[in-house]
Amino acid sequence: MSQVSVAVGQTVFPTVRYTDARAAIAWLERAFGASRHVVYDADDGTVAHAELIIAGNMIMLGNTRDDDSSVRSPKQVKAVTGGIYVVLPNASAIDALHAQAAAAGAKILRPPFDTDYGSHDFQALDLEGYPWSFGTYKPEAPV
Repeated sequence: MSQVSVAVGQTVFPTVRYTDARAAIAWLERAFGASRHVVYDADDGTVAHAELIIAGNMIMLGNTRDDDSSVRSPKQVKAVTGGIYVVLPNASAIDALHAQAAAAGAKILRPPFDTDYGSHDFQALDLEGYPWSFGTYKPEAPV
C-alpha cells in the first residue's frame, strides 16, 4: 500500500469497478493524468480498494467481485448507466488532456467542442467503457 496525503474539498465520490483494476489505474494515469492516493490489495492479489486523484478530485475504484456490491463494470454488463464529469481550469487544459487521452488510446466520443452554456468539453471512454467528460463548466450550488 502506498499513500499520499492530499486535501480534497469534495463530499461526493464517484465509485467504479473494473474487471482489471490494476490495468485501469495504470491507464487512467496515462490517459487522464490520475495519481494514486492509495491502493489496497485483496488477498487474491487484485485491487480491493483504490483512490485516485484526477484534477484535484478523488474517485474510488476496485476490482469487480462476486459480493454484495451492485457496482459492475460496463465491460461486464455491456451497458453504461452513468458517467464521470471532471472540471478543468480552462480550454487549454481541456485540449491538452484530450491530446494526452487520445495518445494513450482513449476512444474519443467527442473531440473538444464548445457548448451553448459556455463550456469547452471533450468526451472519451476508458478501457472498460466508462464515459468520461472533461470540461470547463463548474456548477455552483448555494451553500
